[in-house]
Amino acid sequence: MQELENYKKEKLTIDLVWANVFGILILIPIGLIFGLPFYFIWRSQIDIKQFLDIAGPQGAALGFLLIFGILILGIVLHELIHGITWAKFAKEGFRSIKFGVLWKMLTPYCHCKEALNVRQYIIGAITPAIIMGIFPSIIAIMIGNFGLLIFGMFFTMAAGGDFLIINLIRKENSSALVQDHPSEAGCYIYRKIE
Repeated sequence: MQELENYKKEKLTIDLVWANVFGILILIPIGLIFGLPFYFIWRSQIDIKQFLDIAGPQGAALGFLLIFGILILGIVLHELIHGITWAKFAKEGFRSIKFGVLWKMLTPYCHCKEALNVRQYIIGAITPAIIMGIFPSIIAIMIGNFGLLIFGMFFTMAAGGDFLIINLIRKENSSALVQDHPSEAGCYIYRKIE
């Protein structure tokens, strides 16, 4: 773990059980923000049965595998987006990025070994939610694609833990540095000693 002179270090973590519960709870505002506009604009064209019959009546297993595959690839892409974004800010680039899974909670993660300033860390933390959640949801509302709406809403929800970590550090001074915790959901904050 990197130690910085003239900085006071504090560990800030979130409970993974709470993060998973929070992810489910934020479905309510996500549904209101994205689902309601979609419904009011496209309600006459929404066909849930057609969406569920992705692979036809005989291909339910294939449809399930397709959805499962999209979710797994999406989760990998979510973590990769964290890594790419943080690598842009890290002095050592992609060499400072590590990927893994917290097996006790089946939670994949991306870890940046370098300390970044608060703004850089928050950008890296929020980018997957924007790229995979918010943008697809907005596009779905514009074009009336129900599958894309579900994808966007799911990956906005999947960023629940990221939102909680951002909330921990959002009021920190811009001179503070943030470093991912290597084995827990959270980070170390380094505050400059005045």
